[in-house]
Amino acid sequence: MLKKDQFHWSEEAIIAFERLKLSMSTTPVLALPDFSKPFIVETDAFYGGIGAVLMQDNRPLAYLSKALSKKNFGLSIYEESLALVTAVSKWSHYLEAHPCIIKTDHQSLKYLLEQNITTPMQQKWLTKLLGLNYEI
Repeated sequence: MLKKDQFHWSEEAIIAFERLKLSMSTTPVLALPDFSKPFIVETDAFYGGIGAVLMQDNRPLAYLSKALSKKNFGLSIYEESLALVTAVSKWSHYLEAHPCIIKTDHQSLKYLLEQNITTPMQQKWLTKLLGLNYEI
């Protein structure tokens, strides 16, 4: 910001800042799973890492994040697939016998089962998804 455009702390800004500090300093309460309801897995990849959250009724059950090695940077479809496979592997005890909805911002993952699987890595990942009752 330029000095001529100094930021002025209004009452609304102070309240918002205090709420932000509180949110950042408190641990979210995780819900317990209800096995009569479907699970929701949201995944995302970003430069240098992957993340996922396991939810039901918009309440988090578990979080996952992982830094990627330098050799995996910049491979967007790889990172998005890795996020999905990592989450499914981590939470397989929840997902194997129950329906789940997978949410991702990478549209090509919707057609994962329809693609030609050409590499051993893709074959390995696909085996982790087979047997699950899911929709993307």
